[in-house]
Amino acid sequence: MQVQLAGITLTNPVIAASGTFGYGIEFEEIVSLEKIGGFVTKGISLTPLSGHPAPRILQTAAGMINAIGLQNVGVEEFIARKLPPLARYPACKVIVNVFGYTVGEYVAVIQRLNQAAGIAAYELNVSCPNVHAGGMAFGSDPGSLEYLVREAKAAAARPLIVKLSPNVTSIAQMARIAANVGADAISLVNTFLAMSIDVETRRPRLTNVTGGLSGPAIKPIAVRMVYEAARAVSIPILGMGGIFTPEDAVEFLLAGATAVQVGTASYADPRAVERIAAGLESWCRSRQVEKVSSLTGALEIPKA
Repeated sequence: MQVQLAGITLTNPVIAASGTFGYGIEFEEIVSLEKIGGFVTKGISLTPLSGHPAPRILQTAAGMINAIGLQNVGVEEFIARKLPPLARYPACKVIVNVFGYTVGEYVAVIQRLNQAAGIAAYELNVSCPNVHAGGMAFGSDPGSLEYLVREAKAAAARPLIVKLSPNVTSIAQMARIAANVGADAISLVNTFLAMSIDVETRRPRLTNVTGGLSGPAIKPIAVRMVYEAARAVSIPILGMGGIFTPEDAVEFLLAGATAVQVGTASYADPRAVERIAAGLESWCRSRQVEKVSSLTGALEIPKA
């Protein structure tokens, strides 16, 4: 079940997605952290952020919309209090999601994290659709993305994963830009920009007005985008978007992902990541798949 991702050995290819698994340590009494490949922390910024006021999570048909606003404790508090307890679980790789409103803030967070132990990689968040500055502004503009990734890579002492926005015309173009300026891997997709209105009050249901749509509703689009990105770049891809079952994970692997991230499913089932990891191993065993890595990009397209 081991896979190699940008020089990192994962015990299995199932990872908990950013924003859905806290700082990891909160789940230690619920999930056997040693049985998942790893997890991505909440977005970590230079200073603490309180996020958007409630309501900021909304259930929808086959998914949810969120506008949390990247609430987090800030890089200093993360290093001092959240990171040290994770040393108890060395097999569970810690990937830190990094966020900033400016390129300088991204770089400053990375430089501070470089000094901390117990981190496997950084995930550069250029794709959050529910903040008013930064985030998606970088991920949806080719020039901004190129500059940010180049600067972040120069600062990073660890592998750099770039989390791309799906809210673009060509995901292949954005993947190539990230790869060409040094990204060690890419992760996709993040949530899709969405909105919901209360027809009785005639007001938006979210305080932020818009938010990010996730869950099973987006999975077919996410699989397609992973497929397109995998054909455009040679660096590893972390696929995500509506994964609730082991078979969902297999779809992403066949489309070209090296590993997958599980997000919204954890809201419905806090043990979803561990369940899907175990289920994927059972799926492989029942079909005589000796190495899960052999599934990556193994999609067979019938000839016309």
